[in-house]
Amino acid sequence: MTMRTIRKRPRAGVVALAAAALSAIVLTGPARAAGDTDRASAHEATQRAIEASVAAGVPGVTAEARDHRGVWKSATGVGDLKTGAPRGKNDRFRIGGVTNSFVATVLLQMEAERKLDLDDTVERHLPGVVTGNGNDGRTITVRQLLNHTSGLFDYLADDTYLRTYVLGDGFFQHRYDVLTPGQRLEVAFSHRPMFTPGAQHWPSNTNDVLAALIIEKIGTTYEDEVRERIIEPLGLRATSHPGDSVGIPSPRSRAYSKLFSAQPDRIEDVTEVHGSQAWGNGDMISSVGDLNRFYRALVTGKLLPQQQMKAMKTTVDNPLFPGASYGLGIERLTLSCGTTLWYHDGGAAGWITLATLTEDGRHQFTFNYNGDWEASGILPTLNAEYCDAPTAGR
Repeated sequence: MTMRTIRKRPRAGVVALAAAALSAIVLTGPARAAGDTDRASAHEATQRAIEASVAAGVPGVTAEARDHRGVWKSATGVGDLKTGAPRGKNDRFRIGGVTNSFVATVLLQMEAERKLDLDDTVERHLPGVVTGNGNDGRTITVRQLLNHTSGLFDYLADDTYLRTYVLGDGFFQHRYDVLTPGQRLEVAFSHRPMFTPGAQHWPSNTNDVLAALIIEKIGTTYEDEVRERIIEPLGLRATSHPGDSVGIPSPRSRAYSKLFSAQPDRIEDVTEVHGSQAWGNGDMISSVGDLNRFYRALVTGKLLPQQQMKAMKTTVDNPLFPGASYGLGIERLTLSCGTTLWYHDGGAAGWITLATLTEDGRHQFTFNYNGDWEASGILPTLNAEYCDAPTAGR
């Protein structure tokens, strides 16, 4: 799994808390392939794993699987801690880093239209933007932005930014602030690069902001390009950009986070936050059903020509998690039972999302937590869906 959490950062990649467990549970743990279980229901193991996550502290989980048997939906736990209202099967939520897959798809479509080349430098499309403290857009390519090998510092790892916008009282004081991409890039470029471009893979939200800016340089707005190229053609009615909104369209649950390290049991409602604060790198809103439809269309070639699909699936090793690799806005992992998945994880304030599917796109599984502090159940849930159930992985 892509490690999207930098030290001291509690969200936009809380999935990374489970990275060590993934090695033990998914790669080296006991593999139970199809036919090794007598469970009555095809998704009974998955449902039990979801219930275990709620028992471990996740407020609520919404999930959907699609395979040869049809569509299975689940909503477990609480959607509103104040009223006790349950989570909904059709809830909309902030998808965080899953936004990256949409951005990469648009840029690859633009490459197919010969409006750019993946090996163009960032400087070519955003002249003078990446500069200072050893940061140089002339040495970084569009491809390196998308596979996170640019070496650019993640603005969300800056201590001052964290205290101002992400943690504790800072979040509540500034959650409605409007932030421009330039303000966030300025934070990133106040730091030197972490490594020479192309040297290794390391996730940085700075890459994603720049990728969205390139979309705008070539086309119209980032939001319009995603909507006209992906959302509308696929009929993704629950998928949108927040724009200037601070809320989430209905149906929805509330989102919760633990923002105060000195008070680990303190849970805060973080549902409302201005959409500009994650523009381009994690602002999109969707549902489990829409994400399953999007990824199936993507992997089965409905959105990209063969050449661009091959580029998207060309991966680089992830040093943060041996066995996983990262392509262009999509990630790859082979489970211990032999099932290979394409996936993307996403963390946002109060949300954790994981969207997965098999190589052939015939089995999709997406789930979302409305709390961002408990990730231990993610990997057992993946195993339950793809390895433990009868005819799993099909």
